[in-house]
Amino acid sequence: MNTPNSLLIRRSRRSSNLSFVALGLVAVGLVMMPYVVYQSVTSSMVMLFVLVIIASMWNLLAGFGGLVSIGQQAYIGIGAYTVIVMADLGVHPLIGVFFGALTSAMLALPTSWLAFRLRGDYFAVGTWVIAEVYRLVMIKFQFVGGADGKSLVGLSGLDPVMRSALTYWFALGIAILTVLGCFWLLRSRIGLALTAIRDDEVSARAGGIDATRIKRIVYLVSAAGCGLAGGILVVDALRVQPDAIFSVSWSAYMIFIVIIGGIGYLEGPLIGALVFFAMQQFLAEMGTWYLMLLGVLAICAAAWFPKGLWGAFSQKTGFRLFPVGYHVAQRFDTPVDSRAPLFRN
Repeated sequence: MNTPNSLLIRRSRRSSNLSFVALGLVAVGLVMMPYVVYQSVTSSMVMLFVLVIIASMWNLLAGFGGLVSIGQQAYIGIGAYTVIVMADLGVHPLIGVFFGALTSAMLALPTSWLAFRLRGDYFAVGTWVIAEVYRLVMIKFQFVGGADGKSLVGLSGLDPVMRSALTYWFALGIAILTVLGCFWLLRSRIGLALTAIRDDEVSARAGGIDATRIKRIVYLVSAAGCGLAGGILVVDALRVQPDAIFSVSWSAYMIFIVIIGGIGYLEGPLIGALVFFAMQQFLAEMGTWYLMLLGVLAICAAAWFPKGLWGAFSQKTGFRLFPVGYHVAQRFDTPVDSRAPLFRN
């Protein structure tokens, strides 16, 4: 009779490996979508990809870092306005999106020095106030349109169908890179430190982890991701308006998506974004009832599924699309002498 003679510490199971293949096929199908569906479909899908990006960034910040921010719309707006400014300087808008991410991260650094002096609820409210300050400052600059906003130049000469397809593929690529980037980050040393900080920051600091540095890194990454999302929004809409792009509604969307999908799971933003996007498509015409249904759904999810839809599913099945932790596997491939001791000094 074979008995386990050793334990294997693994990152992923075979089911997770198969899921990567399935996700790859889904990605290929999404790439081919502009060839088989109408332009209106691909245009609406851009918003889905933006929701995945911003929800993944908020989940990284709050679900893994314990930093509950309701001011990430500041970096969505900064990313959008950076694209406008770079386009005026002659930079192609799609390239300007990456400058938007860089600008967001650069401004997030001094912002973090201020925001990190706050804790808990004060941090959440403080980030909201900081986002409003950014909005008010942006309104003062007339060269970007002031309170009326400004249109994007550099893409008006393209055929509308081609522009829509390019925007779709660009948004899809950024969404995929965002999810994979979060996956890579959480499997690194930073991810391990981040998990320790989330579980018990005092113990993590006692163990030698520089909690402030790790949190600041995650905050900058989240800001850069939101900057990418803002750039995609302005490339898609060809116009930016400060009250819309700096709206706190973006933070409400992030929080709703992550709560529904599953906070602290990389898969959570994907599931939550699909649910939220479907509700937008089918219930948006209901007006205020649509917002009420969103609120009721969020309350029900928090009460009955505190870990979200994916969290409840994963706890029952043990299945993970993106395994970032470790699990113990037993080996039965080598017979063990029953007379030998199981443990040795």
